[in-house]
Amino acid sequence: MNEELTGRLRTAAEAHRPDRARILARVERGMSGAPDRHRESSGARPWPRVALASLATAGILAVGGFAVAAIVQSPTPARPDISATPAAPSTPSAPSASGTPHSTPSAPTTGGPTAPDRSSSASPGPAASGGAGAARPGSAHVQDGPLSSAGSLGANSNTFWAQSDITLKTTQPLTALTVELRITQTGGVQSTGSWRTLPADDFTVTVQHEGGAVVYRWILKPGRTVPAGQHVFAGQYNHAAGDRDVKHDGYRVDANGPRGALSVWGGFTPTR
Repeated sequence: MNEELTGRLRTAAEAHRPDRARILARVERGMSGAPDRHRESSGARPWPRVALASLATAGILAVGGFAVAAIVQSPTPARPDISATPAAPSTPSAPSASGTPHSTPSAPTTGGPTAPDRSSSASPGPAASGGAGAARPGSAHVQDGPLSSAGSLGANSNTFWAQSDITLKTTQPLTALTVELRITQTGGVQSTGSWRTLPADDFTVTVQHEGGAVVYRWILKPGRTVPAGQHVFAGQYNHAAGDRDVKHDGYRVDANGPRGALSVWGGFTPTR
């Protein structure tokens, strides 16, 4: 079989689907020696034509078989798995007016705020933690068990300057103590200092302007103790020229002793 015949057979196999019934009929006619319209000379023998027809038939069948085998053996492309349900796309939270995603607020608790305890006395309580209630001018409670107090205007006070003294007496040691001195702003009142007869390192001292008054506070530091005895706390200040009225000034003392919380308060009396 030469290259030309091979090329023709391949072309014919690729272009046409072989008709096997027709081919077999032609083969049978060739083998039976049936006459053709264009007979060759009587001296020619029919077997070469039969052989050629058989060879052509075999070639066509072979090429067709190869083509069919190539198609059959070609891998079938994998089909996508359509049984799986696609995941739903996530939807971002809608931004709020401030540009931040909305969030669901937590459910409020069913319990309401605790009502304040109104059973306690209206007066400020003792300073178990070292905090004093406000001094109350015009009222007095100068004795509480082992603790007593007195307020007075210092003898060295004058028409431009004054000193207010708080004298404490305790018959038992104190483990907590807060002393508050309130000087009402009657004009030109300005602190010029303070002192106490107890060690300075035992106290934290502050001077502040609160509610129309200059307020001095001495607070005993944790772990320190005030011994039994008499102790003085004094606040010094300038004021407008003239005799100053002290009836609106006041002090308060809150302490802790062996019996528990103690509190005293009162005002000031002039020395003359």
